[in-house]
Amino acid sequence: MTAADMTENHSTEEPSAVPAAEPPKASINWWQEAKSISLLILAVLGFHSFIAKPFYIPSESMMPVLLKGDRLVVSKYPYGWSYVSPSFHPLPFLKGRIFGRMPQRGDIVIVSPQNKREDYIKRVIGLPGDILEVRGGQIILNGVPVPQKVLKPIRIPVDGNAPCPPMQFPGALATDAHGRSWCELPARQETLPNGKTYVTIDMGPSTLDWYGPVRIPVGHVFLMGDNRDNSADSRAPLEENGLGGPVPWEAVGGRAEFITFSLDGDSGWNPLSWLHAFRSGRAGNSLRPASVTPPK
Repeated sequence: MTAADMTENHSTEEPSAVPAAEPPKASINWWQEAKSISLLILAVLGFHSFIAKPFYIPSESMMPVLLKGDRLVVSKYPYGWSYVSPSFHPLPFLKGRIFGRMPQRGDIVIVSPQNKREDYIKRVIGLPGDILEVRGGQIILNGVPVPQKVLKPIRIPVDGNAPCPPMQFPGALATDAHGRSWCELPARQETLPNGKTYVTIDMGPSTLDWYGPVRIPVGHVFLMGDNRDNSADSRAPLEENGLGGPVPWEAVGGRAEFITFSLDGDSGWNPLSWLHAFRSGRAGNSLRPASVTPPK
């Protein structure tokens, strides 16, 4: 073999392949991940505490404007901020509010009872300095009866969250010609001195129909539920899960604004049943009371 052949053979041989180096795997920065999640949680809690938060209606105390199963938005800033503003109420009672403003008559507010760390939802009826009493279900403010107008009975569809129990609504369960069940409730339109008006339910004589008179102290408000015979409000003592009279305005956590959606309580674990559980006609309903010419 000549030198030329050796050179030719050598030039045609394939060089052995060199394996490419794998790129280094990116390591997870767990500290950065935990910090990002913590900041997100703080942002959500801050929004809930100082701007607005969702609220679930667990009872019938504010019927007919609110039904059990309603979800709504409560704004936190209209009255300023107090010790109950944080979402989980970790603080003890602290006097005063930051940028505090007194609620108006007729506002629907959330409030924390003195002996509990939970929120109730009620309507503002009396303000500081008022002399308030209830006689036979009639509110009397500063010696003047709050006007009431008897309305046609309200018909609320019976469902899992509104079963129309006979202990609360005796004789109210009715069935129409199509076989649908309704809760027929006696209704009255009430108008406060500032012209704010709303509808209440009063099933008849009850122990809550008689209260006072009391003078509402400085820095306090008197709250009542619209379902007058089934509301643990300022008329009921703390021992009966009520508010125990006028409550400090510091205990008011915010104002109810509007309903986001409502569930009838008839859904199960199957997600397909959730769509049928939505109550129609309630999403977006405002919770601010209507205004009329103030009574003379």
